[in-house]
Amino acid sequence: MLLISEFMRQVRSDISVNDFCDGLTGYIYKQYAGYDLERLANHPEERLTASCIVYNRHHRQIWMIGDCQCLVDGTLYENPKPYESMLAEKRAAIARSLLDSGKATVDSLLTDDTARKAIIPEMIETMRNQNKTYAVVDGFPIPKDKVRIIMLTPASHSIILATDGYPFLHPTLADSEAALHRQQTTDPLNIGTFKATKAFIEGYNSFDDRAYIRFTV
Repeated sequence: MLLISEFMRQVRSDISVNDFCDGLTGYIYKQYAGYDLERLANHPEERLTASCIVYNRHHRQIWMIGDCQCLVDGTLYENPKPYESMLAEKRAAIARSLLDSGKATVDSLLTDDTARKAIIPEMIETMRNQNKTYAVVDGFPIPKDKVRIIMLTPASHSIILATDGYPFLHPTLADSEAALHRQQTTDPLNIGTFKATKAFIEGYNSFDDRAYIRFTV
């Protein structure tokens, strides 16, 4: 995240999405100096990895690299990772089975999410498709056809950019936080009203990182 922020402060305002992706890739790749590059090429799970969503004012475009989300005039746009929903469903089924059989309780899974542990090998396996079947920022070439581009008209627009740490994105930060809190209260394992590959770990107020910005252009 810090490296992406550093790079964005340096680029020209009229940069194209292709040049942005290539430049950012090169900037991250430099950080691997001294590491086993062949191993990183074969083990994406060991790379520096992040998603990135950008509004480019010059081109009036929103660029979605990885699993982020946005609202444009109330319309939701998402860019989820392939396999994420399938793995979330599998984890939910495992968790429900553990609960139904009495082998686990909600509290025990919040402390030790054995349902998540069960899908981790598959999660790592799907990461082999990183920057192949889906795009991320990781210092390796980003497939441009996997970057979602939202074109804006010359009219005024209300825009919200956010990470996928908000399961329900709303027009205000307060409403988005309230929806997150309701999710934690009613379905802390994230296996019902919203399914995820992880739960709200005991002592945390969220299940994933979250960022939210709203502005008008």
